[in-house]
Order: sequence, then structure tokens, then C-alpha cells
Amino acid sequence: MAIQKRKAKTGVEITKKAKELCNKMLKDLEASQRPVLEAVRCSLDNANYDSKLGYLTPGEKLVRSELNVSSVQKLARTVFLLEILLRNVESGAVNTKRELYYIAKGLVKGSGESLKPIDFEEQTESDSIIDFITDMLRAYREEMNCFANDRGGQTYSKQLEVTETLPDGSKAVIDLGQLGTTPFQPKNKPQSLSLRAKKRIDFCLVVESEGTANTLVSNGFTQRNNCILMGAQGVPSNGVRGWCKLIQDQLKIPIYFFGDLDAYTMQNIFRTLKAGSAASLVRNSDFSAPEVRFLGVLPEDIKKYDLYYYEVKDKDASELRALKKAKDVLNNDPFFKDKKNKKLSQILHFLIKNKIRCEQQALFSVDPKDPIMPEKIILQKIKEGSYI
Repeated sequence: MAIQKRKAKTGVEITKKAKELCNKMLKDLEASQRPVLEAVRCSLDNANYDSKLGYLTPGEKLVRSELNVSSVQKLARTVFLLEILLRNVESGAVNTKRELYYIAKGLVKGSGESLKPIDFEEQTESDSIIDFITDMLRAYREEMNCFANDRGGQTYSKQLEVTETLPDGSKAVIDLGQLGTTPFQPKNKPQSLSLRAKKRIDFCLVVESEGTANTLVSNGFTQRNNCILMGAQGVPSNGVRGWCKLIQDQLKIPIYFFGDLDAYTMQNIFRTLKAGSAASLVRNSDFSAPEVRFLGVLPEDIKKYDLYYYEVKDKDASELRALKKAKDVLNNDPFFKDKKNKKLSQILHFLIKNKIRCEQQALFSVDPKDPIMPEKIILQKIKEGSYI
């Protein structure tokens, strides 16, 4: 699969682009014209999917904000937060979105009345402006020294060594084989990490449930197998997605996803891990793992291993919403509409038709007296090619 590489934006490039936009706004005002700011529209109706590329990319649609009575606050807030972000880029300071919200509050408070009209009542308001700025500059918020509290997946391996390049240029080396049953959990900046296999690594297993990943490790999974095992914490954060992407690109090993057989897992968790999300179209190239395979639970596993499952009933509101969304996804999501992902789409059709759910933990019911039966089944599926 030919995966395009995105060149990271430097602080100098970001600052230059931002100043060009601000100078354009100033010239428009001086010429009695209405300034306009445009950003990538990050939504499903502007998402494209090319199976050769492997992840969702933005289309041509833009979010356009022209200065008028209703947009003056948004544009003023954009310039205000842009200045704060550029100050961090220049100084090297780092902040979370939450901290930037309070920095903005502090600056407004210290200004007397002059900045009060652009004050933020809720963090969601400043978050949306930060997202607009990054989509406008087509930059990652991490490139502007803004980090969400995104943790990479809890990761275990006896064979993996991670080297982190620190801000001062020095190196920190972490040998996962020396951590015992304590997981390595990279922060949300995978680009600062490089990976090395001390010994052969056969595969990486990404487990939807962090608890089940911990159980597999405690029962000796990583001791008996030359592998990487990761707990994904449900819907994968940018940290988890970026970490999987790093493993895919640097180690060149098969990556398998093991999770529930339900509509939510297929369309919200697995698709986001494999192809990225519509909400972050400008960052999917570095925050998705197109080569990850869906190991299960597969529909055929239910009969093959006599797995326990349950029917989705009318009182299961969240499950019904997921099934309803699945119908929409099949018609409108370019990932599931692509012919290469036909087998994944068939799983959604199966779930819509049969209205059942089978959890990954059902493997523990196959032979309750054998604590490593789930491991045996997982290895059997990998050996037999029972995955999509």
C-alpha cells in the first residue's frame, strides 16, 4: 500500500502563514473590504477515501467566515487565540487546551473592558476556535504546541525498545522488556519517538478493552509470544492512533484489532483507528493505521467457538442508535462504501439484520477452566488468516 508522507510544519512555516493571513485581513480592512478566513471543512460530507491511500482526506469544501455582525466575535477570537498560540511556538512553551482556555481568561481579565466582548464562557468555545485555527493553517495542534490529554494505548512487549527525542535534543531510551506488567504509555507526540525491535516481533495486537489487554498480559501473553500488545481504551484517541501509525510504519509488522462485534465498534472505533475520523481530516495521514486488520470478533466466530451473545432489545437505546447510524454509514461513509472494505460493510449488514452483539470477553466463556483459551483462539485466528 502506497502511503503518502506528510511533511511536518515547522514553527517558522506556521508563523509565516499566520502573519500572511493577518496582513491580508488588515489590508482588507484598510481598503474597506470585509476580511474572510477559510478553513478546511472537517465533516463526513467533505471526506474522501482512496483505498490506495488508506485514510480519510479532506475534499474541496471550506468553512468560510466573512466579517459581519454575526461573525465579528469569531474573527476577533481567532486573532486573539492565534496570537497566544504563536507566542508559544516562538517561545517553545507547551499548553493543553484547558490551559489555553484559562490563559485567554486571564488576558481578558487583565485587559479591563477592552477584551471583554470576546471572553469565553465555556472551554468548548475556545476549543472550537483552536480547531478552526489549525484547520485554517492545515497544521496539527501539536505543531502549535497545543496538546489534548490524549494518551497512547497501554503497551506491553518483551522485544520493543523506544527512543524518545527530548526538546533539548537529548535521547531517552525505554526498554519495554524491563517494565514487567507495567505498561508503556506514550504521550500524544509519536513523531518524537523511534522504535527498535530487540528481537523478532511477529505481530501487534490492539485490544479494544484496556482491561482485557491487561488480563492477557497478566496471563502471560507477551511472555509466550514475540509481539506487541496494546489496550486501545475504546474509541482511539489521537495518541493511540498516532502510536499505531508509528508501529505500522517503523516496524513493518502485521497489526490486528481485537474488539466487540457490534455496530459501534465497527464504525466508531475500528474505522477511526484504520482510516481516521471526519472530524480531523487534516491530521489523518499521521493519525491512522491503514494496514490494521479486524481480527474479531467476526460473525463466523460465534458459531465456530460457540460464543455467548445477546440480542439488542428495544430498551437498549445506545445499541439501537448505533444500528440506526450503521444504516446511514453504509450509505454515506466513503470508507464503508469503498469496494475494498466490502467485507467490513457486510459485518454492518449482518448486525443490522440480526440485531445481536457479541463482546470480545465472550472468548473467556469457551473454556472457563482454561485461562489462556482466549489467547489460543486469537493465535489460531492469526494462523488461519481469520481476519479482515
